[in-house]
Amino acid sequence: MIRDLTDEEARRALPCKWGSVEPGVLPAWVAEMDYALAPPIAEALAEAVAAGVTGYPEFREDGGPLGSAYSAFARRQFGHEVEPAAVIPTVDVTAGVRFAIDVLSEPGPVVMTLPGYEPLLDVAELTGRRRVDVVLDPAAERAELDLDQLDRLFADGARTLILMNPHNPWGRVFSRTELEDVRDVVRRHGARVVADEIHAPLVLPGSPHPHTPYLSLEGTHDHAVAVVAASKAFNTPGLRCAQVVAPDPTTRRRLRSAPMARNDSWSPLGETAAVAAYTHGDPWLDALRERLGQQRDLLVELLAEHLPGARMRPLEATYLAWLDLRAYGHADPAALVLDRGRVRLKAGHSYQQGLTGHVRVNIATSPARLTEIVRRTAHALGE
Repeated sequence: MIRDLTDEEARRALPCKWGSVEPGVLPAWVAEMDYALAPPIAEALAEAVAAGVTGYPEFREDGGPLGSAYSAFARRQFGHEVEPAAVIPTVDVTAGVRFAIDVLSEPGPVVMTLPGYEPLLDVAELTGRRRVDVVLDPAAERAELDLDQLDRLFADGARTLILMNPHNPWGRVFSRTELEDVRDVVRRHGARVVADEIHAPLVLPGSPHPHTPYLSLEGTHDHAVAVVAASKAFNTPGLRCAQVVAPDPTTRRRLRSAPMARNDSWSPLGETAAVAAYTHGDPWLDALRERLGQQRDLLVELLAEHLPGARMRPLEATYLAWLDLRAYGHADPAALVLDRGRVRLKAGHSYQQGLTGHVRVNIATSPARLTEIVRRTAHALGE
């Protein structure tokens, strides 16, 4: 069910990932998958384009077809009951996070967990706030949220936590207990959570925990929203449609009554794709998770064979492996690998300023390409 794109197909379909590299360079940097579009989405988009669905989207307060589709998807996939009217469209997840903070958060610093998804690092400043960080120790055996750090930051005046659940680039699926502990710290300080849950459908086989939506926890609706999308799991980021989930009616009214310029307009074709994905995409998603689990296992084998000095914590979710390559003695291994190995990886310092020796690797490609990515990386680093 998962079809690998040829190099030629990938260059046409993925102009950012493949079009930004020279011929002969393998791209494993930006979070796009080298797989053909899920057939239900392709069919729905073809019908919509044939019908001329290229105007402005419909603005509805009952959630409309998108709200109903996400509600059913969340129930099936996560056991989470979401009222369709709680689903508010927005252009993408980063914009949705910014929108939620801009409208809902009190003045005061915004907490990020580092290393963290690069575009979110600038959101606090864009909303007129300062960013403060909970920083993961690179030597830690397990990537865990430091609740003591979080508590201190809230005590010092922080008002909002951007919670990546699952986490990018840590690859972690947080347990219900971990999330309940976060909730308790947030409530103790009267703070707010904006949960980026774009990777929620991508919990991989063998993960010790299923995805737990933050909003499924008791006592979260009064201080939290989630921002979700089909775009990561179904490879449709260019279609521009994410969703803010706001179960609290007062919160919902504040978001819906905000000036239109605060919430970037989403695409009707993106909405079409999201409804198709949420309604008809489960079999394809099941196959995708199986493939990504196989790719993760292959990466572990390849690292052991070709890059034995590399360190990778268990990849529980996403298709983005976070590698510690400090053993090879290069501050910026991504630059070296691009120059010597003709592989484009994402540099660790993109996710945490000053962090050396780390890279993020996209494994959502063919087994043959992944094998070549690791082989070239090892050659570039002197293995």
